[in-house]
Amino acid sequence: MAMELSQDPYVPKTGTLPGHATAEQAGQWIQRQQNRLTDGAGFAFAVIARDQERCVGFMGLWLQDLAAGRAQLGYGIAPPFRGHGLASDAVHAVTAFGWTIPDLHRIELYIEPWNTASFKAAENAGYLREGLLRSHQELGGERRDMLIYATLRP
Repeated sequence: MAMELSQDPYVPKTGTLPGHATAEQAGQWIQRQQNRLTDGAGFAFAVIARDQERCVGFMGLWLQDLAAGRAQLGYGIAPPFRGHGLASDAVHAVTAFGWTIPDLHRIELYIEPWNTASFKAAENAGYLREGLLRSHQELGGERRDMLIYATLRP
């Protein structure tokens, strides 16, 4: 999955997975994900397609802002498995997990305005669009606008 995900032209710009990763680089990326909790960054999850019985993507629930009651959610589905509702299902599941963290009151997603599939996945999982953050983040060496989506503790 990591090697498939690294073939996407966009995904490597958003994190630490190199583009066109070798098996060794993909393994190192997986190791970094496995260390996210002990490093204090948050939780990393594998997305498993039940009918495929294999890993098809990843999710992250990042807790750098937990002291303020916030977390950030991130996800990626490998290109061959997109378009089947897996991202929405995974966002819904990880959000439910997030509410087991007592100090968490808000989960946010940052999505580029062109990424229709991603914001539809967020909306299908109950997230609401709150606005556009202009020049919010650098990705791939460019400043990018981001839509902010969020959900609040029920």
